[in-house]
Amino acid sequence: MEAAQLVHVHRGKMLESVHKGHIAVVDSDGNLLYQAGNPQQMVYARSSMKPVQAIPLIETGAADFYHFDDADIALCCASHNAEKQHTNRVLSILSRIGLDVKDLQCGTHNPRWEEVYQELIRDGKPVTALFNNCSGKHSGMLTTAQHMNETVDDYYKLDHPVQQRILEAISSLAEFPKEKIEIGIDGCGVPVHGMPLNKLAYCYARMANPTGLSNERTTAVKRIAQAMMNAPEMVGGTNRFCTDFMRVANGRAFGKAGAEAVYCIGDVETGIGIAIKVEDGNGRGTEPVAVEVLKQLNLLTDEQLEQLKGYHYPQLKNCRQETIGQLSPIFQLETAKKHIQ
Repeated sequence: MEAAQLVHVHRGKMLESVHKGHIAVVDSDGNLLYQAGNPQQMVYARSSMKPVQAIPLIETGAADFYHFDDADIALCCASHNAEKQHTNRVLSILSRIGLDVKDLQCGTHNPRWEEVYQELIRDGKPVTALFNNCSGKHSGMLTTAQHMNETVDDYYKLDHPVQQRILEAISSLAEFPKEKIEIGIDGCGVPVHGMPLNKLAYCYARMANPTGLSNERTTAVKRIAQAMMNAPEMVGGTNRFCTDFMRVANGRAFGKAGAEAVYCIGDVETGIGIAIKVEDGNGRGTEPVAVEVLKQLNLLTDEQLEQLKGYHYPQLKNCRQETIGQLSPIFQLETAKKHIQ
């Protein structure tokens, strides 16, 4: 099944670019409800899997033992800006578990938040793993390893118990065999998980409506989803879609971006899970698609859509900050031709 045209990019009056991709909308029973493109397209979930990767943090008792609050848990699901609100909390977690920044195995990249990067340059300080957008996730993995008395220098490797528990949680929640999950390496060095798009949507649907899960799993996924919605500033940060969307949704839905243009949403009121993949990997295409899906499914009010207009129809600006074009979602969701489970 071919990719569908999802977003048109106009510069002036001319169509300059097209973002194609795939969408799957699934209920908490695993039924495919709506689609665009190929809902069974194999994708790496990338950072969209972080809320699922946080499940063992709760189920092992590590979060409670180290007194994690909602903001701590949300940070473990984050691809954060490295604002001080994020890095100070990572340092707090590491301090509580008796470890240090040097124990983070996520590698380094420049902070997303420009002010933080400029401050580091002015002060002559190095960019460390603390500023990696995945340092929250890694601090959560380290917390689980510490609590379970496991080695902490290799927690990022596939054969480590931390990663094996995560793999088991993903397989169970998606109802997708472990041996069929395609394993790669993510940008931060930990395993990344590939599966059909509809299975990724199913994960979010079951987190939104965990009916039928064990009591332990239900408690874990509810706590994670609630933490993300209660502390959305930890999941992304200032001027980030994840944060702004969850604030606008106001306790109704949670969402998480993934690299290479993946976006996933769980709607608590309906138990629907949404998974989006833009084929060319350009993340600028995911936000207008996500808001348009929510609009077509009537999951947001007109007022909420107006608040997200800047993400729904992003403006193209030149280096003079003049508006010179716009991105527009152009797809129409199709009712699923058959239920895929």
